[in-house]
Amino acid sequence: MSDRRQKNQLELAFPAESRSEAPKAAGEGTESSTAKRTTESPAIVTEGLMEEVCERENCKQALRRVKANKGSPGVDGMTVHQLPGYLKQHWSAMREQLLNGNYKPQPVKRVEIPKPDGGARKLGVPTVLDRFIQQAVMQVLQRRWDRTFSNYSYGFRPGRSAHQGVEAAQQHMAAGYRWVVDLDLEKFFGAPG
Repeated sequence: MSDRRQKNQLELAFPAESRSEAPKAAGEGTESSTAKRTTESPAIVTEGLMEEVCERENCKQALRRVKANKGSPGVDGMTVHQLPGYLKQHWSAMREQLLNGNYKPQPVKRVEIPKPDGGARKLGVPTVLDRFIQQAVMQVLQRRWDRTFSNYSYGFRPGRSAHQGVEAAQQHMAAGYRWVVDLDLEKFFGAPG
């Protein structure tokens, strides 16, 4: 961590007058009441999960999102404009593969995007067909899981943004909270050492 960033974090998050103990919230926890009331794991109910993924309305919504996101073709060269025609022709067999657990995604196309400061950022571009299936699965999982997340969670959630997270943090500071816990889980699950 750079000295500048560390100094800023210490100044913002740990003022000298409040270093002894964390402020106490009046009967309020960090989890939403919805998160506390629902079952621990929506994954327990897996029956019909793939059927829900393959439902017509879910697939229509997934196709709209993939088309709206545009994006480059993957290793097979298929564009988002070609996807609807392909699905009309092959959906029955694909649906069967998904329901039987036999669907195999295509390899991911590797591309490098130049960074402004030099070097390159490596990206993996799935085929549009795989993006469609990923989107359909994500929609079903999101409906099941998102409601169980903390109301204080802002990352990668529908209708939430980093800007909203910063705004919420500013409101907590204005309310008198003085402790900040900053976690970076990127390397948490990596190999030891």
